[in-house]
Amino acid sequence: MNAGLKGTCDVSFQRSPKAAAPQPGKIVRWTARPKTADMSFFQRTLPGIVTGASDVDPALVLTATVAGAAYHYSLLWSVLLSVPFLLAVFSVSARIGVESRQGLVDLLRSHYGRGIAFGCATLIVIINMAMIVADLMAVSDAFSIIMEMPRMYFIAAVAFSIWYILIFRDYRRITHALALLSLPLFIYVAAAVLAHPNWSQVVNYSLFPRIPRDSGYPTAVIGIFGALLTPYVLVWQTSSRREAALAGSPGGGTAEHRAGTIVTTVLCYSIMVAAGTVLRIAPVGDLTTRMAAEALTPAVGQMGTALFALGIIGAGMVALPVLVASMCYSVAEAMGWRSGLNENPWEAVRFYVLISVAMFMATALNFIKINPVVALYWSQVLAGALTVPILIFILLISNNRLIMRTTNSWWQNFWIGAAGGAVVASALIALWWRIAG
Repeated sequence: MNAGLKGTCDVSFQRSPKAAAPQPGKIVRWTARPKTADMSFFQRTLPGIVTGASDVDPALVLTATVAGAAYHYSLLWSVLLSVPFLLAVFSVSARIGVESRQGLVDLLRSHYGRGIAFGCATLIVIINMAMIVADLMAVSDAFSIIMEMPRMYFIAAVAFSIWYILIFRDYRRITHALALLSLPLFIYVAAAVLAHPNWSQVVNYSLFPRIPRDSGYPTAVIGIFGALLTPYVLVWQTSSRREAALAGSPGGGTAEHRAGTIVTTVLCYSIMVAAGTVLRIAPVGDLTTRMAAEALTPAVGQMGTALFALGIIGAGMVALPVLVASMCYSVAEAMGWRSGLNENPWEAVRFYVLISVAMFMATALNFIKINPVVALYWSQVLAGALTVPILIFILLISNNRLIMRTTNSWWQNFWIGAAGGAVVASALIALWWRIAG
């Protein structure tokens, strides 16, 4: 809807979302509520905050906590460097879905062959399955903190909730509401200030990287890139925007990408500053979820643990449906199956069976006893390492004039290429230091 439009609007739905009332071709009328000057600042900024909150998952929170606790402020530069990466990659991946009306893997299968499509789908399955298992661990662990009961008691209930939302409900409305539960995580911004860090060091380390001779350091850089670039979001952007375009909805615009990027990077930066000031833990395996919550102590004291757990639950319940759906999209597109969360289960049977199998496998793997922080951290390192080929696939498609109406600008190609180059350079440095050490 145009910003200046007033009165009533007619919208024709080509396909109604699952569980929605409108029928195909039906005209729906509503009264547009213009923005007024008496709207509060919170009302005007809440949509952007929620958009950013939906891009935050438990893996990002705990990976940033590990980076700050283990390496103090020396990884802050990687967060600032990620901003242009995110703006370029998210903008391009969303444009692919809108203009092509196809998903990323579907485009690879149609234009580059089934082998390339299977290769991309395999990477996505590896990344997403690792993150689904890790995020499910984090959410169930957060419930155990609040309820003071073992984590194992909550795994099946959380997994069933995600499965039920994807199969039978309109996940968009539910996850938009659940994103509000993740807002306590933004207390990290206040915690970063109230922890009284050495601001001259913070600025210095942010602008001038100091790379210690530690093989774990470049690995942590890869983990930060994996947490911020979030490969599953790249696949989700194309597939979800395709559905929105087919349904006659324009989806989110440039402002939404920018809001999500700014909110995500500010939160990641704040977590690193707070954790780097409050926590001092070198080995990743020594950090637990309860210890990670202590980084909120400067802002809210003893309430930090409960608010941290609540934020992890909200963030995880928003991220998990996207993780599962994007993985199943990639497999279905590689196989040429009918897919889409707008479809009813009996219209895309194999797609919904994939969702059920993925949730069953993630639930079973969650009964392996492992520190959730370790699982989340290494899932992001894996995601960062496997992001490079996915970025190459995105560059191929977005610059193909046979597919796209508009190809990439030079700055988009530069920053997407630079993102891949940064990950490769970090991996090579880590490998060299391990060999030399």
